Amino acid sequence: MSLPRNDRPTNEALPGSMLELFRGLAHAHPDQTLLTYFNRHLSAREVDELSDGLAGYLQERGLGRGDRTLLCMQNVPQYVIALIAVWKTGGVAVPANPMLHATEVLKIIGDSQAKAVIALDELLVGWGEAVTSAEGVTTVVSTSAQDLQTRQDDRLFAAGRTETPAGAVDMLSVAQRDLTRLSADISIELDDPAVITYTSGTTGVPKGAVNTHRNVLLGGMMYRDWFELTESDSILGIAPLFHVTGLSGHIAAALTARIPLVLTSRFEPGVVLDAISEHRPTFTVGAITAFIALVNDSRSSKDALSSLRVVGSGGAPIAPATLAEVEATFGCYIHNLYGLTETTCPVLAVPVGEVAPVDEVAGALSAGKPVFEGSVRVVDDTGHECGPREIGELLVDTPTVISEYWQRPEATESAFSNSHFRTGDVGFFDEEGWYFIVDRKKDMIIASGFKVWPREVEDVLFEHPAVLETAVVGIPHEYRGETVKAFVSLRPGSTATPEELIAFARERMAAYKYPREVEIVSEIPKTATGKLLRRAMRT
Repeated sequence: MSLPRNDRPTNEALPGSMLELFRGLAHAHPDQTLLTYFNRHLSAREVDELSDGLAGYLQERGLGRGDRTLLCMQNVPQYVIALIAVWKTGGVAVPANPMLHATEVLKIIGDSQAKAVIALDELLVGWGEAVTSAEGVTTVVSTSAQDLQTRQDDRLFAAGRTETPAGAVDMLSVAQRDLTRLSADISIELDDPAVITYTSGTTGVPKGAVNTHRNVLLGGMMYRDWFELTESDSILGIAPLFHVTGLSGHIAAALTARIPLVLTSRFEPGVVLDAISEHRPTFTVGAITAFIALVNDSRSSKDALSSLRVVGSGGAPIAPATLAEVEATFGCYIHNLYGLTETTCPVLAVPVGEVAPVDEVAGALSAGKPVFEGSVRVVDDTGHECGPREIGELLVDTPTVISEYWQRPEATESAFSNSHFRTGDVGFFDEEGWYFIVDRKKDMIIASGFKVWPREVEDVLFEHPAVLETAVVGIPHEYRGETVKAFVSLRPGSTATPEELIAFARERMAAYKYPREVEIVSEIPKTATGKLLRRAMRT
């Protein structure tokens, strides 16, 4: 069964690209604040001029239409400036996680065939010549998270400034040069690549998802319209800008809504709370793990978070018990979201003014309803469409879904079924059109012939007052084939034994579901966006 598409609430004409959207904003509203970074406010005019200068330098270095540039920074203004500069050359940005090692960065550079690298200075120093002299890379630009502000918060910048690495040029130096303005005849169309976003690799080797200008533009509009953002709002940038949530839910949403984006470099709860207090942002979207960290900060309270009127959470599942705790401190409802790198923005979301139900049988919190122009199908292993409450794989069709994986035609072909993208996630919908995500298809555990979904076990363990985070995996078992094992991290100051947690789950679950093993760990391995790295715990 496939539910009908939701009509967008507006029939506005689309700009020709994300670049055209930005240029129109900078021309019509040059004094509009676009980026706030500690005590610095950058206007549309400043971002336009700095990106012009950087784009001119990249063109001098031979970069042009279709060329790829790797961007690797925390949530700093230079990331947005560099992204727009790449678009001004007609190029394609390749975001990379700053936590990656040099060998991992080299794989992305090699796969994307990037000609330029723009990264934080300390990253370039740590990577060394392996990256700065990588095959095919002709241009290296360095920048510092300590630029464009003077507060120099010791919680983030205690180590001091790193000098511009050998072989690199300083971004602001070249961006502020008095040079001939960049070529204005670069033509970009909606279906041209805007970024190549590499998947998190939770299912193996990362693949480059080609997000077009249309994908990104519509993704920003989805956030703007679904969450009813107006020119009186502002966005707190909690999600990493290098991730698709930061791209569409922060950058594109801010540009389409024409509102400021508040940045704090890397995520540090105390720094984020200071930014909320000082700049009073009204909207944010991020992984539930970030919100848990804020809730557990001693300064966190309803008053401290009172400016936030609407909050979205995606990137990782939310247990109902965790959601209730976060809401109690935030003082506003947390809207569940569901999407993938390949969908550019959420395809399911809880509408403003509605509350996501919890399924009585699975115990799962609904991921929402299909967003504007979104069609979501649930199919069984034979490809037949499922009815209400029948579990199957989610397939989605929306204009924000990528058209291809970079240079991987076979992976692209296998990812689609009759124009619908195969998500690899298993779930169902109810009679009212609410969708529920049960788990990743590949994470299903088969114990003594019974199917066990890790999320169901995790949601039960989250109800224990001592449990901070948990991840459940299947491990080999001589008799059962597989058995259920839970990794658990505890709240500060709390205690619980593995035997206590096993008994807690056994009292609340069928005999084949509860974990036979529990291992207490200091931290649950996750990706930068909060997704559980279950494969790291199986090894």
